[in-house]
Amino acid sequence: MKDWLTMTAADLGRGIAAGKIDPVALTEAYLDAIAAHPNADDIYARVTRDRALSEALATRARAILGTRLGPLDGVPISWKDLFDTAGTATEAGTAMMAGRVPDRDADVLAHATAAGTICLGKTHLSEIAFSGLGYNPITATPPNINDADACPGGSSSGAGASVAHNLAPLAIGSDTGGSVRIPAAWNDLVGFKPTHNVLSTKGAVPLCTSFDTVGPLARSVEDAALAFAAMGGAAVDLNGISLARSRFLILDTIAQDDVEDAPKRAFETAVEALAKAGAQITRGPVPCVARAFTLSAPLYTGEAYSYWQPHIDRDGAKMYDRIFERVTAGKTVLATDYLQAWDTLMTLRATYAQATAGYDAILCPTVPILPPKIAAIRDDEAHYVERNLTTLRNTRIGNLLGLCGLTLPTHTPSCGVMMMAVGGADARLLRLGAAAEKALA
Repeated sequence: MKDWLTMTAADLGRGIAAGKIDPVALTEAYLDAIAAHPNADDIYARVTRDRALSEALATRARAILGTRLGPLDGVPISWKDLFDTAGTATEAGTAMMAGRVPDRDADVLAHATAAGTICLGKTHLSEIAFSGLGYNPITATPPNINDADACPGGSSSGAGASVAHNLAPLAIGSDTGGSVRIPAAWNDLVGFKPTHNVLSTKGAVPLCTSFDTVGPLARSVEDAALAFAAMGGAAVDLNGISLARSRFLILDTIAQDDVEDAPKRAFETAVEALAKAGAQITRGPVPCVARAFTLSAPLYTGEAYSYWQPHIDRDGAKMYDRIFERVTAGKTVLATDYLQAWDTLMTLRATYAQATAGYDAILCPTVPILPPKIAAIRDDEAHYVERNLTTLRNTRIGNLLGLCGLTLPTHTPSCGVMMMAVGGADARLLRLGAAAEKALA
């Protein structure tokens, strides 16, 4: 049973299908591990024990009858605390939503439940999901698996910690500027950001609906693919995968600027492994990426403030200062600036698609820096702002340009390698990722 806590979600599902794993005992093993973990309260905002055991009993009955609902039927999952859970509080990491209890599940949770997955509980996050660092003095800051004194990565901080600390085999987070991929990279996990709007965000507390996406943090690409399908995405066949004749572009524009030594070495080592496995890799700039970055401020802050303004007017004094300052910057964004920025961005997306049309995906370090120390970003406002923007830099390329993205661990602690493909190429990216995962192993 102890081995269950470190197995992939796919292997757990196969064990249930073969009659070797009892889903009730599996769920109890995870619930017991959560109860015994010294940092559980910093990882889970709430544990849905009764729901989990009820769902596990139903899974056991289906397994006995041979009527399993899918490959993840009976597999426990943690959910970021911005996905609505019927009858259980969903508070988005902010005191402004304390006591908010929805009456129905978010669409992706409903899909996953219909696929037989088991809801373990709700995980902590950066306040209102508006930081890549994962530090949240309002609710809790989950521990980084590699350094308890360092930031865990956000905003899906508890999601990453729940898998990395063996308190869930699979976690679901959201990604608006990198919030799945950053905690995945800093906690040595796989993180997948699907194309925007491929998975429903209905019933998820929004940050910027034009960029918000739902994605898994997992122990393998196979797990990420299965979670994607369980939440309403397409089923992806990972059989027969190879990097032979695949073409990658190392994005030199912005993404390679001022990368710290450890992420840089890890990235170059990963690139060598991919090339050895048959990938064709070239380097080059894509100038429109830099132009897209200039549009971040009006697009992100303007849209975030449009949703959160009523909450801030009522309870803004309850917010962490850094998040308050970031979101209220949207107060001064003019409608003309916002709309013109979107017109420009759509043109840049078309330019980017044309410039990279000959490649299967682009490559870059997932995060250009190692996780900063919590004390340093807590005590120095300027350092917090600079580290947060730098942390989000490479992942945000995918959100701005409408791409799908996948980060893989490089086996250098807290260093990931990221592949990003054009919007709609989710299945192809997952297949490439599974092949790359083998090469990196």
